[in-house]
Amino acid sequence: MKEANLLVRRIKDGTVIDHINKGKGLYVLNALDIDGKDGNVITIALNVKSKKFDKKDIIKVENKFLKEDDTNMLAVIVPEATVNIIKNFNLVEKRHLTLPDQIIRIFACGNPNCITNSNENIETVMNVIDKKILQCKYCRRVLDINKLLYA
Repeated sequence: MKEANLLVRRIKDGTVIDHINKGKGLYVLNALDIDGKDGNVITIALNVKSKKFDKKDIIKVENKFLKEDDTNMLAVIVPEATVNIIKNFNLVEKRHLTLPDQIIRIFACGNPNCITNSNENIETVMNVIDKKILQCKYCRRVLDINKLLYA
C-alpha cells in the first residue's frame, strides 16, 4: 500500500506560516487573532512530516498579509517559524522571526491583582526579558513563557 501524501493547495495571495513547532499551530492562530470570521480561507496542517524537524505545523491564510510586528511576537511562541508573503502565487518576502521588545495583548498576566485583570479594560503589555521570560509592564511580575495564560 502506498503512503498517502498530504496535499495542501498553493495560495494566490496571502501569508504562509511554516516551520511551526508541532502542536503549536492553533496557538499561533489564537495569538494572531485569526478565526476565519473575515471570510478568508485558512488552511491548517498539524503534525506534518518535515526535513528540518521531526514534525511541524503549517498555516496558510489567503488574502491576509501579516504586518512585521504581528509576526515578530510569534518568536516567543514558535521561534523557528518563518512567515512567507505570497503574491500572485510567488514568494515575495520571507521573514525570520526576531524577538520584539514588547508583546501587547497576547498573554494575560498571572497576577490576579494586576490592573490588566481588573474591569479597567487595559491591554496587557509584556516586556521581553529574554527568550522565555517576560515581565508585565504594569505590576512587574516576571513570567515564564511556558506557564503563561493566553489573553
